[in-house]
Amino acid sequence: MVDTNNSELVKQRQGIQSIEVGARLLRALAASRRSMMLRDVARNAGMPAAKARRYLVSFMRMGLVEQDANTGRYDLGEFSLELGLASLARLDPVRLAGPVLDDLCEHIGATVALAMWGNRGATCVRWVEAGGPVTVTLRTGVVLPLTSSATGLAFAAFYRSPYLKRMLDAEVQVSAEASGSTPAAVLSALNERLDDIRRHGISRASGSVAAGINGFSAPVFGHTGRMLAAVTSLGIIGSFDLDWDSPMARDTREAAATLSRRLGHGSSDGVAGEPPPSLGAGSP
Repeated sequence: MVDTNNSELVKQRQGIQSIEVGARLLRALAASRRSMMLRDVARNAGMPAAKARRYLVSFMRMGLVEQDANTGRYDLGEFSLELGLASLARLDPVRLAGPVLDDLCEHIGATVALAMWGNRGATCVRWVEAGGPVTVTLRTGVVLPLTSSATGLAFAAFYRSPYLKRMLDAEVQVSAEASGSTPAAVLSALNERLDDIRRHGISRASGSVAAGINGFSAPVFGHTGRMLAAVTSLGIIGSFDLDWDSPMARDTREAAATLSRRLGHGSSDGVAGEPPPSLGAGSP
């Protein structure tokens, strides 16, 4: 006796092989930074040129591929662009961050969080507690200081916003008054720290969220290269190594880079090519 339900499921899983084969051509075009000759598209897709051309003709009719009439080179078409933009518009950083944060927490055994820029500043929107005898907890909705917390420093180094500059100005003034220093001196030290953060692609801080707590925070970028969020890891001083090249730093950077790629960012290291300029002496 034939199990019709199972047979139908098998048919559904089989799909249409010709579409899957043709998709190799689209992947080859998408992976290239420029238009391609037929022979190069075919080679990168792993099929004969004659076969590749038949697929490309159909894709051109659909608007997925276009061909330059002068050079004969192929490139992605308008419909491919529409599909890409529609997909990017549906990306939700908080939803996509869930598995990334879970994996990071399990791997490093420390509390991890995702922060985004809100109307009051760098705001924790999701966190995963590591558990264990001593744990570090964050509260969703808490706003982190820009000049002393790892999360805030990540935004100060990589995020672009006039409002962020005004908030930094206020924090610099408060810090100068508390330390008996001048705003210019505090600002100079902050700029040096932010330059260091940009060089390493990650920020670090000790004792900012709570006494005895160390933290790393790495920027997350979207498809435009703009910082969208920060992935932060927190642990107890003594068991949480703050060295720039520590496993904690490396894993936090890699998690942020993974989320950046899922959000359409093209850089492999998760760091935008053009960071914000150094803060000015008059208005950070």
